[in-house]
Amino acid sequence: MPDNSASSFADSGVAQAEFERFFARHHRDLARLAFLLSGDRGSAEDLTAEVFLAAWQRWATVWSADQPYAYVRRIMVNIAASRLRRITTERRRLALVYAGTSQTASLPDPTATVDVRAALLRLPVRRRACVVLRHAFDLSEADVAATLGVTVGTVKSQTSKGMAQLAKLLEGPVNERWEG
Repeated sequence: MPDNSASSFADSGVAQAEFERFFARHHRDLARLAFLLSGDRGSAEDLTAEVFLAAWQRWATVWSADQPYAYVRRIMVNIAASRLRRITTERRRLALVYAGTSQTASLPDPTATVDVRAALLRLPVRRRACVVLRHAFDLSEADVAATLGVTVGTVKSQTSKGMAQLAKLLEGPVNERWEG
């Protein structure tokens, strides 16, 4: 990491070169994380682009962090959580608008729960982030805790609950399909 001040770092052209190296090195893993957090390719591409934009806008801060990659992963989890909150709010408002109409929301296809991605999307964002970072990215509990800004105990608890919830979500339809 450079020893320059943040302003001279940004003005020197070094910042752009470092950001480009960072992008080339981490884009694939961050896009994968975005996909696992969002559940579809289009949303993942949008999320990844938004995260890299946010990282570039505060690149001097990101680059001076002890672990820039962990810092950007944290940005991604925060933006994904914000998006989910916004979508949830919109759905609640729509539900209120359509309350009392004869239309009912269709339930998801039971076979869709066999798909791990679909099951992951049913987990709360923080729990999903713990599961994905621990198992898909093989991060240690301490690294996940640092990324999410929580304690190691919280990571252990949320990962355990998330895995149990996934097992329950994936158990029924698989058994029904093979038994029936």
